[in-house]
Amino acid sequence: MTNKDCFNSTDKRRADTCAIVGVNWGDEGKGRMVDLVAEDYDVIVRYQGGNNAGHTIKNDCGTFALNLLPSGIFRHEKMNILGNGMVVDIRHLCGEIEKLRAAGVQIDPENLMISERAIIVMPYHVALDGLEETRLSDRPYGSTKRGIAPVYGDKYMKKGIMMGELFEREELLSHLKDVLEFKNLQITGVYGGEPFAFDEMLEYLDTYGDILKPYIGDTGAYLRKAALDGKKILYEAQLGALRDIDFGIYPYTSSSSPLAAYAPIGSGTPDIPVNRVIGIVKAYSSCVGEGPFTCEWHGKQAEELREAGGEYGAATGRPRRVGPIDIVATRYGVNMQGATEIALTKLDVLSYMKEIPICIEYEIDGKITGEFPFPAKLERAKPVMMTMPGWGVDISGIRKYEDLPETARNYVEFVEKQLGCRISFVSVGPGREEIIFR
Repeated sequence: MTNKDCFNSTDKRRADTCAIVGVNWGDEGKGRMVDLVAEDYDVIVRYQGGNNAGHTIKNDCGTFALNLLPSGIFRHEKMNILGNGMVVDIRHLCGEIEKLRAAGVQIDPENLMISERAIIVMPYHVALDGLEETRLSDRPYGSTKRGIAPVYGDKYMKKGIMMGELFEREELLSHLKDVLEFKNLQITGVYGGEPFAFDEMLEYLDTYGDILKPYIGDTGAYLRKAALDGKKILYEAQLGALRDIDFGIYPYTSSSSPLAAYAPIGSGTPDIPVNRVIGIVKAYSSCVGEGPFTCEWHGKQAEELREAGGEYGAATGRPRRVGPIDIVATRYGVNMQGATEIALTKLDVLSYMKEIPICIEYEIDGKITGEFPFPAKLERAKPVMMTMPGWGVDISGIRKYEDLPETARNYVEFVEKQLGCRISFVSVGPGREEIIFR
């Protein structure tokens, strides 16, 4: 290694990098923050997950629910990357690109790149996902039935098909044949389902793969050069810390890691660290899917909050489970993400409440704790609540922090103190201009 190489290596590690990540169960409002912050960055990278969750974006082009494309795609001068940590439903991605193009969004190889190492979601993965949820019956994990768990399972069983294999015809034919034999054994032998034909799966890869070939490349090499050229890199996570496969509410998690620490790996550059982490926290709690949710509300109380916040899944349309902010879970998520600052979203939604409820601790087996417990204990956790005065007025038109009602500022500052991390952004609406910089 030359002296120049050593210098470049150090310079690369000092790259201006930022990750925007979810602190809770997902659905915190990451997409709109990426859409906003992307203005200051040159490259935006999705580094994990697939089309099993969505980021809702509202801007001058309209309102969009993105499942696979990074939320910086509306800025053509920025490069948007789907990293190797992602699993890509190529049919869905082609459809998502066409929808945005129809709305006037420019998408081409100048502003979109797909890692050659990302794994392709195949139709048999989607089928297996549905078959397994059916088998589980009244014990579901809350899958979106989009093939995410089966495809990640194949990745770690070394039976996944990489995007780059679309260029290697002989390898692709041989690999697909071997993998399909294995998958059909599962589908027919375990679930009694219908097998998938080789010709149909090859046609699927050819039809959608040929459209995407111009976008496929070595994202790691691109990002290393970008870092050495002084470009700024923004990482975009899907879901939140409590859905992380290692540190979330297992087994009711995603099958990937939405933690900021995984961003360098999932983007293709484990040698470039994340230097800034913006954790997204909703002013109350919400989640889509199964699993323990200590602060969950039901009935009229839940319906009022759900309607006020428009709490329906961007990918599935499912009503989100809702409740008050959970300090115990949120503080844990802040720590797992290594957040250096927080964006508190949807503060305006709480304006209808006379009193703002807060879960401050848990009671588990008769003991009070402020620590987030092992997943098996969560079902026994009961919320310990307190309240703070509400503000009772519409705050969506406010653009300066000091102009917020004192009770709203008190709420923000109390949450900040409890989480031990500065709240730098407060959103009072869905648009780019409805975020208060603090």
